[in-house]
Amino acid sequence: MIARVFPRRTRATPIDEYSFIGEPDLFVPDDIDEVHISVTFTWDLPPAERLARAWGKIAPVKIGGPATGMAGGDFEPGMYLRPGYVITSRGCPNRCWFCSVWQREGEVWELPIRNGWNVLDDNLLACSDEHIRNVFSMLKRQTKRAQFTGGLEAARLKDWHVDLLFDLKPKQMFFAYDTPDDYEPLLQAGGMLFEAGFTVASHTLRCFVLIGYPNDTLEGAAIRLQQALEAGFIPMAMLWRNRTGTTDPEWRKLRRMWGGPYIIAARQLQKAAR
Repeated sequence: MIARVFPRRTRATPIDEYSFIGEPDLFVPDDIDEVHISVTFTWDLPPAERLARAWGKIAPVKIGGPATGMAGGDFEPGMYLRPGYVITSRGCPNRCWFCSVWQREGEVWELPIRNGWNVLDDNLLACSDEHIRNVFSMLKRQTKRAQFTGGLEAARLKDWHVDLLFDLKPKQMFFAYDTPDDYEPLLQAGGMLFEAGFTVASHTLRCFVLIGYPNDTLEGAAIRLQQALEAGFIPMAMLWRNRTGTTDPEWRKLRRMWGGPYIIAARQLQKAAR
């Protein structure tokens, strides 16, 4: 059996008996043949090396994951992500300076579509029309409402995508406002989605807003967050980090202020009702 070890727990971390956080404890099964340490964030690489030494006493260890620069390969449900999370494609044709996806995965490549309801693709809308339609067909068969927490690129949104989204009625879908060039496409996407029948009150339309990157300012970041809100999306501040994960207290404070989507939406709706 393969034990999967993670430096930290997230909402997506598997919780089965062969999934572990940190060093081995007294309850490690005795049939482990190999240990895979999965590292998502670069600042977790030093702890991963320590975990490799500890788990190496139990079985041979391999370190992998996005932080290592390793391409993802085929997606195996429940292996490194909790059941329900699904990846149907990898890679992205964009070459954003702050993103390692295109360096690690290259151009978009489509995977066999496995069952799940929370889509984490790097850039689903960059896939072929046939693949996108097949993903939506899969999502329609699930017993839980779909989510797109991997993000959807506003500049690639088309009318037929909107039709599929409205028919699916996902719990939430995230777009992104990472650079100034993202603003106009975000406005256009918001107009298309509202025209189709989506509303702010549904809490469905979300937007990751990158803040705190080199030469960014608190004032500029606050303006972008407000712009995303005015475009019809509930903004979620995403604080940029360097490879060591170092952050500034003032930026962390701003992230907390804009990190509670339901609170923000409630305030916005309250203002609109006045």
